[in-house]
Amino acid sequence: MSQTTISRAAVRGTAAGVIFMAFFGTLWAGIGIRGMQGWAFFVLIILSLLIGVILFIGAIVLIKKSSLLSNEVIKKDKEHWRKKNIWFGIIFSLEGLLIAITSFICTSTNHLDLFVPVMALIVGAHFFPLASLFQVPTYYITGTLLCLLATLVMLTFPVKTIINDHHIMVWWVSLGFGSALILWGTGVIVCFRGFRLISMAQNVADNGKWS
Repeated sequence: MSQTTISRAAVRGTAAGVIFMAFFGTLWAGIGIRGMQGWAFFVLIILSLLIGVILFIGAIVLIKKSSLLSNEVIKKDKEHWRKKNIWFGIIFSLEGLLIAITSFICTSTNHLDLFVPVMALIVGAHFFPLASLFQVPTYYITGTLLCLLATLVMLTFPVKTIINDHHIMVWWVSLGFGSALILWGTGVIVCFRGFRLISMAQNVADNGKWS
């Protein structure tokens, strides 16, 4: 029986990506919900949590199915993944640092309204090196959509509005829900990619039985 050409680590790395999209997509939805200032709070919170949980379950299924794959990784591949993880840590830490600096500057200059759109730009930008690092072209689209959304909102939308005497934080709502949909959509695509990897590995294993 031949070894599968797709390792357990590759599929679990994909599952980790889905978990990140589920978690941060739900966080962005929380920003949108807060911007609604109480309107449809329970409906929106339940819906956003439901979507996040469904994606999380998909990631768990990927992890469980990956246990059927080979865990054998040659030294070269192990070193390759180690370097990827180091660079991911650097990119993620830099993103967090930039967001913290942005928060400090916006608060200090009394321009807190700019924090959410600038944060969306930072989050969008960090997907470009991730796309190259993990060889996931979908991340280029994700990063582009997030940056375009943030730019469009800042240039065309009012910061706040009033509907029937109810204050709505337009930037928070549009960026919160818009970013959540982009990240959740990315999570779905990445999840299907993980299942394709498992299917490919199983096909290789099945062919090996008859070779």
